[in-house]
Amino acid sequence: MIDIKTWIKNFTEKVEQTFAERVWFIGLQGSYGRREATAMSDIDVVVILDEMRINDLKIYRDMLNTLPNRDLICGFISGKDDLLNWEASDLFQFYYDTTPIKGALDILLEKIDKQAVKRAIRIGACNVYHACVHNFVHEKSEDILRSLYKSAVFVIQAVWFYETGKYIKSKAELQKTINPPSAVLITAQALKNGVSVKFEEMSELLLNWATALIRGYNE
Repeated sequence: MIDIKTWIKNFTEKVEQTFAERVWFIGLQGSYGRREATAMSDIDVVVILDEMRINDLKIYRDMLNTLPNRDLICGFISGKDDLLNWEASDLFQFYYDTTPIKGALDILLEKIDKQAVKRAIRIGACNVYHACVHNFVHEKSEDILRSLYKSAVFVIQAVWFYETGKYIKSKAELQKTINPPSAVLITAQALKNGVSVKFEEMSELLLNWATALIRGYNE
């Protein structure tokens, strides 16, 4: 396992050395941000600059190439104004799943109203539905199905937040909290733990779940 505290300290120092006063925000997302990482987990980092152009991406890419575990590094980089004008339904998950390392994202909260969360649910459910159908008919991929269950968990987080006003980062805690338990969430956790894929059965469960959300969270 990566010592994420040491790694992120080194990363932050490198970013600040590279972009100096242009750095507006640095954060950590994903399984390391949720404290659910495994040895194979990506290091999902966020960097927001005062503004961003293609040359900044080249510089950032070259900087990342000097860091350990380069093959695991992913994430998001943008300019501040680009982020502030982003689609609000995307900002919901972005804000709540990001652990701040430098700076804060609280300015985004004024854009994340209940309608934005509802759109996040609908868009997420529609995307899962579409991909599930395509995969069932064409790809027939167990790996794609696993990734769709992972995506479904983010939608479930949005649903819980929409209904209760509470955001739960941890999948395990989310599963404990929802009563009755969500079959999709239980299946997602089982797949993460290495359970064998039952392709048709799990596809049907996911498709029915997405269908219910699309119909239930309409305009």
